[in-house]
Amino acid sequence: MFRSDYKTIRCEAKNRVARIVFSRPEVHNAFNNDMIAEMLEVVGILREAPRVRVVVLTGEGKSFCAGADVNWMRSVLDFSFDENYAESLRLAELMHGVYTLDLPTIAMINGAAIGGGMGFVSTADIAIAASNAKFSLSEVKLGLVPACISPYVIKKAGEAACRRLMLTGERVGAEEALRVGLVNAVVDPDELESTVETLVDRLVSSGPGAIAACKKLLREVPGMTLEEAKTFTAEVLAHLRLSDEGQEGMRAFLEKRKPSWADKK
Repeated sequence: MFRSDYKTIRCEAKNRVARIVFSRPEVHNAFNNDMIAEMLEVVGILREAPRVRVVVLTGEGKSFCAGADVNWMRSVLDFSFDENYAESLRLAELMHGVYTLDLPTIAMINGAAIGGGMGFVSTADIAIAASNAKFSLSEVKLGLVPACISPYVIKKAGEAACRRLMLTGERVGAEEALRVGLVNAVVDPDELESTVETLVDRLVSSGPGAIAACKKLLREVPGMTLEEAKTFTAEVLAHLRLSDEGQEGMRAFLEKRKPSWADKK
């Protein structure tokens, strides 16, 4: 399903799970133009991958993702506005692509998540951090801002926490990231894999269509008035009840058996 010759990432699809590994450990998995291009390709593949049920994002080595690569940043110093805009738009498209996947995504944060790396933390549906992980929105230290990731970081952690983290650029630990809502759980590093595996098992036991519909609710309902949400949510539920998946799920519950999708390998 995935190419085997990516330069900056490793991808594997096995047992209904796609694992995407940022694979530039020598630079703490910092991203550059190549990684953005390869990740955009992978997101496109995942949108058309019926056998994949869950996506796990993680980093190779000691870091999750250290933001933008220094050498890549050096190359854009002489870019025109149009060139900078095109590069920035591709990053924004990547973040939007991960956020809007129908598949549930888990960020398995094995180490530092800095700058743009926080975008992958925030676009994931669930974020599990090792207790030694560090987090920072450090762009202001470079005279920049976390612009393309800001919609997702603010959605995840809220305005109050983001005012502090974005304006100071300070580095915080995993427990503080948990407190402000950037991550959902903090575990010992040697428990990270098993914790994520437990979550994967829970996700694949749920209806894939229901998961996709749930993600749509989470994206769209907060921007609706209560009047708009009333009809929208009723339509979503009515469609699901009539769907093959909804019919199977309700029958399985009434017949006290597992639904068909839970047995697929």
